[in-house]
Amino acid sequence: MKAIALIPARLEASRFPRKLLTLIQGKSVLQRTYESAMNSGLFDDVVVVADHDDLILEITKHGGKAVKSQGVYESGTDRIAEIAAHLDADIFVNIQGDEPFVQKEPLQQLLNLFNDPTVQVASLVQELHNIDDINDPNFVKVALSIHKKALLFSRNPIPYRRDQEAPNTYYEHIGVYGFKKEALIQFTQLPMSPLEKVEKIECLRFLENDIPIHMDITNYMGIEIDTPQDIDRAIEFMNKHNLK
Repeated sequence: MKAIALIPARLEASRFPRKLLTLIQGKSVLQRTYESAMNSGLFDDVVVVADHDDLILEITKHGGKAVKSQGVYESGTDRIAEIAAHLDADIFVNIQGDEPFVQKEPLQQLLNLFNDPTVQVASLVQELHNIDDINDPNFVKVALSIHKKALLFSRNPIPYRRDQEAPNTYYEHIGVYGFKKEALIQFTQLPMSPLEKVEKIECLRFLENDIPIHMDITNYMGIEIDTPQDIDRAIEFMNKHNLK
């Protein structure tokens, strides 16, 4: 199957403006995300889909591929769909621009889910153990079915532990999605859904329209860049894992 990675990139973010251009040990968040996707060796092509010329320049000056989206979008999935409509691939993988340390193994897990021909949309989760992370709205939590399909995404801890003695695992959603082309285009034709508007979590649009999202559990444990404090966490992560 031909797979293309598309990296949606927006210059201004409400919690951390221009975060994608912020440097982590000499390289911007966006450049590191692009290089991580390229270095995985899993994709026939990797393209940044950006809303601003500064982001385009940041990638092209280092020899990467970037295109400018023309529409105004609320979600990264809507942004990449504009470009995917004109590309030929079996699977499109949305790698959020603020995932500078995305790794080959979880991306391979994501692609492997499409060995099942019924899968149209797929994504990944990792276990959350730190109570501060579980309660942090910047960490999107996911409830899974016994067959590893997403039941609900929320910025609140889910499920609510009424029975404190009952065993439970909290899962965090990792910012990568895989789509068959038809499902990706269909996403853009659906209006923003009620829960999506409230939570600001784009994949809820699929669930609210009864489109299943198949999930897999990974040991990714990377660093997403959501706030300025995450830059310090990213540097610590790099030092711990001897990354350059």
